[in-house]
Amino acid sequence: MITALLIIDVQEGLCAGEEECFDSQRLVQTINDLSARARAVGLPVILIQHEELDGSLAHGSAAWQLADGLLTGVDDLRVRKTTPDAFYQTGLLALLQARSIDRVVICGLQTDYCINATVRQAHALGYEVVLAADAHSTVNNGSLSAEQIIANHNHRLGRLSSAVSRIDVTPAAKIRL
Repeated sequence: MITALLIIDVQEGLCAGEEECFDSQRLVQTINDLSARARAVGLPVILIQHEELDGSLAHGSAAWQLADGLLTGVDDLRVRKTTPDAFYQTGLLALLQARSIDRVVICGLQTDYCINATVRQAHALGYEVVLAADAHSTVNNGSLSAEQIIANHNHRLGRLSSAVSRIDVTPAAKIRL
């Protein structure tokens, strides 16, 4: 299996300030450790950034930039997106297909939006999916705490499988690259 690491929406506007996701500083370090391991074995690392026409994540704005402290590599690939699903009207699928990727490791923000949508779409497209259980986060939603949302998604997504693919939910340090 050929694997790629997808780092979704680890952007300044979601890691600091009013819209800061739960435990974002630890999250960035966990993602840095995971991406360093991926780069060390030559796996593609794909940085995905959400953008809005106007609003806090407008392309090029300070909030749109990758989070302070997120380490990147010169060979990292970049994808811009405008919806929670990182595959929808982006070049992500073509990037994966051009490299014969059949397994994706997914981490980033936000659990109940872009992580959920991208994990499910990758699964529907037939990719083997590994969700880094401790490397995604969100904010409280008024009914559930961010910790409850993360745990709920880890549980629910880890139960999905089909005849052609499955989703594994694994702590970042235990993910086999």
